[in-house]
Amino acid sequence: MKKMLPMLILLILKPGTVRASWSVTFEETDPCALKGSTVQLRCSFNYTDEETVKNTEWYKGELKNGAWRRVALSELPSYQNRSEYLGNQQHDCGLAIHDLQVNDNGHYYFRFDTEKYGRRSKESVYLTVTELRARVSPDRVRAGDNVTLECQTSCQLPGTVWLKDGLPVARSEFQAQAEDAGNYFCAAKGQESILSEPVALNVHYPPLNVSVGMSYSYHLTTGLSVNVSCSCAANPPADNYTWYRSSASGFSSPLPVGSGQVLSLSSLEASHAGLYFCHARNPLGENNSAEVLLTVKGTDTIHLILFVGIGVKAFIGLLLPLVIIWAWKLGCNHVVDKERSTNDFENIDTA
Repeated sequence: MKKMLPMLILLILKPGTVRASWSVTFEETDPCALKGSTVQLRCSFNYTDEETVKNTEWYKGELKNGAWRRVALSELPSYQNRSEYLGNQQHDCGLAIHDLQVNDNGHYYFRFDTEKYGRRSKESVYLTVTELRARVSPDRVRAGDNVTLECQTSCQLPGTVWLKDGLPVARSEFQAQAEDAGNYFCAAKGQESILSEPVALNVHYPPLNVSVGMSYSYHLTTGLSVNVSCSCAANPPADNYTWYRSSASGFSSPLPVGSGQVLSLSSLEASHAGLYFCHARNPLGENNSAEVLLTVKGTDTIHLILFVGIGVKAFIGLLLPLVIIWAWKLGCNHVVDKERSTNDFENIDTA
């Protein structure tokens, strides 16, 4: 018995009798990726030296009729043109899935077949597909409030970036102003093409940039009609407009002369002249427009100006020919006098 023991040991250690075992190894067993992105499931496999790999296949685990089964990705229509085998038939079994969808969540298995055996992984890769969710807090924002933008996801992201109406946002925390209102999107750094659904930031503020416009830009005369309108930026919109008028000198106190966004002045009179401004108000505050001067000219004044203008033109029309004739005669007389003075000088008798 003692002589047989060394012989058994020698047989076990004899070259060629040790075989490498088969295995499937996943680099990451619980990857997480964004909807719409591409994920790579990195994988390697081993087998004995005597075997040759004939076929490789990835499977997805599904529960059907209460039984757990593995279905080849090549048999699932939803993976057509989206799954890509990155490996080979030696040791690499990587898989890429493009344009990820939420229903791609689940367990994935790898199998390879040799001429002797079919080997499939006992362990699996569990893929989680998540969406980005943009959120603004607080829910109700007034101008001057502090706002925080949050990008929520179940994946561990390297960082997030923010866009507002397609333009980059420098900070995710800021003091809101009226111009900050709009639609915000978040994205993961390095995957800026995959955006979350938009979230709206609605900033409430009192009337701003109150201005007055007039429907008649020419000279206003008595008897005409004019509409004066008031506009402003406000959220919620201004719900109260009041019109005030003071004298052109500005020494009298403004008096209310109307309400509503449009002030209609019909059959203008001289008493309508003055400085007008609009007072706009909403539940958050109020503001005034700049003053606008409205002047009204009487028709008698217009007629007098017109008459004087016509008279001046007629006078100039009559006077101009007389001036031309007088200037012509004056020039002629000057020439004759010059000739006479020249002749007198030449005819002096020196004898």
